[in-house]
Amino acid sequence: MKGRAIDPATEAFVAHRNLLFTVAYEMLGSAADAEDVLQETWLRWAGVDLARVLDHRAYLVRITTRQALNRLRTMKRRKEAYVGPWLPEPLLTTPDVAQDVDLAESVSMAMMLVLETLSPTERAVFVLREVFEVGYDDIAAAVDKSPAAVRQIAHRARKHVDSRRPRKVVSPSDARAAVESFRRVLETGDLQGLLDVLAPDVVLVGDGGGIKRAALRPTVGADRVARYMLGGLRKNRLAMAFSPAAVNGGPALLVLLDGEIDGVLAIRVEDDRINGLYYVRNPEKLNRVDSETPLTVR
Repeated sequence: MKGRAIDPATEAFVAHRNLLFTVAYEMLGSAADAEDVLQETWLRWAGVDLARVLDHRAYLVRITTRQALNRLRTMKRRKEAYVGPWLPEPLLTTPDVAQDVDLAESVSMAMMLVLETLSPTERAVFVLREVFEVGYDDIAAAVDKSPAAVRQIAHRARKHVDSRRPRKVVSPSDARAAVESFRRVLETGDLQGLLDVLAPDVVLVGDGGGIKRAALRPTVGADRVARYMLGGLRKNRLAMAFSPAAVNGGPALLVLLDGEIDGVLAIRVEDDRINGLYYVRNPEKLNRVDSETPLTVR
């Protein structure tokens, strides 16, 4: 017995779903909100007359971008009331994402924080043009601007991002080696070993969302970061473990307390030393970490 045929609208949506999710996530920094945007995109796409659509991918990206822009404006109010630093929702990624250098950088915690400094329209234009190489005419249709205006916005956004873009990172294998050394010294509580693996200007950013304890300001400098982390480990009486993972296109550690995920520590490595630590403890941002299929290359 033959299976039921998939209708063209569903087939097109499924074919581009991973792309659409990544677009929405890079614009919003929230996987949960990106999923909501995809649901809204599908509802609108299902009512489109496909006979009048020349390019399914471009049309779907247009719908997704518009829905993401609408949501970005409502998220701004949520972030303004957020307790402590706000970090993107951690997203599990497959190893092949790390091999796609451009995609890995674009979803990294460091780059996502840079994108937070753009206006909603600038962020949409930058993501569509620089990450996904969408044409100016298609971007113009998505953000309701002229192609000439989009070119100006793209230039301005690129200049803004380049001035804040994180420096070049090491290869995935070197990053994993540095993270493995980091994990070992955390487990042994070796202060000097921790200082040796941290860059002098390392920054630790914690996100507890007012629900879990986390520093209300970034901690800067190897000595301060090392003592802060080891102090927290000594105070914790529960069994703690660190499990390697791939998060947002780079190396990370899942922090486990008595076998349960307490947080995700995304790690940035430069010149064989760790210079960025992004610790997400807000439980509302951890729902997908152990239950969702990792993001693959687009």
